[in-house]
Order: sequence, then C-alpha cells, then structure tokens
Amino acid sequence: MNTILTVAGSDCSGGAGIQADLKTISAFGLYGMSVITAITAQNTMGVRRVQPVEPDLVGEQLRAVFEDIVPDAIKIGMVVSKENIQVLVQVINEYSANGRPFPFIVLDPVLVSTSGRVLLEPEAESALKEELFPMVDLITPNLPEAEQLIGYPIKKNDDRERAAEALSGKYGCSVLIKGGHGSGADDLLFHVGKGVHSWYAGARIENSNTHGTGCTLSSAIACGMAQGKILEEAVADAKVYITGAIGAGLDLGKGNGPLNHFYHFVNNL
Repeated sequence: MNTILTVAGSDCSGGAGIQADLKTISAFGLYGMSVITAITAQNTMGVRRVQPVEPDLVGEQLRAVFEDIVPDAIKIGMVVSKENIQVLVQVINEYSANGRPFPFIVLDPVLVSTSGRVLLEPEAESALKEELFPMVDLITPNLPEAEQLIGYPIKKNDDRERAAEALSGKYGCSVLIKGGHGSGADDLLFHVGKGVHSWYAGARIENSNTHGTGCTLSSAIACGMAQGKILEEAVADAKVYITGAIGAGLDLGKGNGPLNHFYHFVNNL
C-alpha cells in the first residue's frame, strides 16, 4: 500500500488541516500518517486560537515516521513558525542524506485563513520561501497567497502565468496557482514547471462550503504522485476529485462548511 505523510495543523472541526488531509488520503485508498505542527481551535465560522507545537516535538514526530514507515509522498501545509520550518528542513535533509529515496513533496503555503486569521508568523515567510520552497517539488498557492508571495496583484490570466513563472524560476519548484478566489465563470488552475505550462479548467461551482479546499487539493496531488502518476496527471485527477467533493453539496455548520471527501461512496450525508 502506498503511504502519504501530511505535515500540517489540526482542525478540531474536521474540515481542513490534518483532518482534511487524512480524509483525502483515505478516499484515494492510501495509508495516511501525520505530523502535527499546530493545534487550532476553529470551526466553519473562523479560527479562534492557534497554538504551535514545539519544534523539537515536530522533529521527533518526523523522525518517528521516517525511521519506520517510509512515505511515498509528503504534503506540507500549515507550519506556523520559522522554527518549525527550520526543523522540517533539517530532518528532511537528514532523511535524504541517509541514502533513502527522497519522496515527492507538495507544499500548500498556508498564510491566512479564509476568515482572515494570519496562520504564518511574519518572520516565518522568508524562511518558507528561502529555505523550504527550494526543497519541495510543487507549491500550490491560491490567488491571494500568490499575490503575497510575488508582491504584486494578479488580476488577469496573464498575471497568473507571469507570477507562476517567476516563482518557479526563483525557487526551482513547480508552481500551481489555484483559481477559487477568482471572479470569473471558470475555476482555473495554472501550473508551470520543468518546461510545462498547463491550464486546468472547470466550471465554477456555486457552493460557499469550501472549507479545506487547499488542503484537500494538495493532498490529492500527493496521492497521485505516490501512485506513480506524472505530475500533470496527478494535478488533473486532483482537480476532478476536488470538483466532485465541492459539488456534492455537503452542508454542515453555520459558516464556510467542509467538503464531502467521500462523495464517491456516500452522497446523502
């Protein structure tokens, strides 16, 4: 059985973070493992509190996984602090230096929650870009995150292409800019990396229950890569999955509700 490691924060309401990642991994029929970087108190209406996990405990969680069940792919989400980023870099370098196969890594750069809560400490952004981005294979920012990372507004598709190319060129990783925050009729993803430029189009679904879409999409891509797909195929399949999970119309909570991660199996939740 293929194995996936998710490194992210815990969402007690179950819609995002570690919980969304593990649901996605299970939906793809893979074995999921987790390293928790933060405990959050949140629900569909917003994030109330964030408590980072101590960096040495983050490191011990990583080593415990790496020394026993080797992941075929890694998904990194919310990391919160500069210290957590540095321990991630350190332990992943230790892991790869020991002659073990270096797994595919997808990073969803969680900067701010949908409700506006800052989820990455200000001093950590430089470490995220300069230390972690060059180590991963793919980053998956949404439009506001891409704007923050690149430093200018993204208004048109040409802007998105230019931003993706600039980020990929600077940090040496593939870049997938998500389109869910756009205003057009289509939900467009744009991917650039290793000479490949790909648009993934889909009709925009009128559903406000999209809590955890970024976590889910990046985890789905990691699943595809663990199964031996090429990156473009993994992204395309993840796009189909996320569209189905949103379109299933799960309606839970009083705010921005979660997806139906198991829509393939149960459509009457």
